[in-house]
Amino acid sequence: MRKRSIRIQVWVNQEEDRRLQKQAKQSGLSREAYLRSLINGYVPKTLPPLDYYTMLRELHAIGNNLNQLAVKAHTTGHLDHASFQREADDLRRAVQRIQEAVTAPESRSAPS
Repeated sequence: MRKRSIRIQVWVNQEEDRRLQKQAKQSGLSREAYLRSLINGYVPKTLPPLDYYTMLRELHAIGNNLNQLAVKAHTTGHLDHASFQREADDLRRAVQRIQEAVTAPESRSAPS
């Protein structure tokens, strides 16, 4: 059985429909889910850039490598400085790429 039993029909003009479709698509939600979010007091965020999940996996891998180095250093009492430096450099580069992807200005497209 459906959780939602009340149907609401709303009439919109072409411009309103275009904006609703665009905003729902940017959030990755259906029009209905987008509207329900708004009704419940939430403004859906736009989907992250396509390479977001790739960057996140890369950060997890670097964090895992640093954790393994920390465990080894704790166990043996010796830190492999070269390995640690490589991972720290990888982390710095990954953070820089993420900052550029998130904060770099995008080229403006021609007005539609």
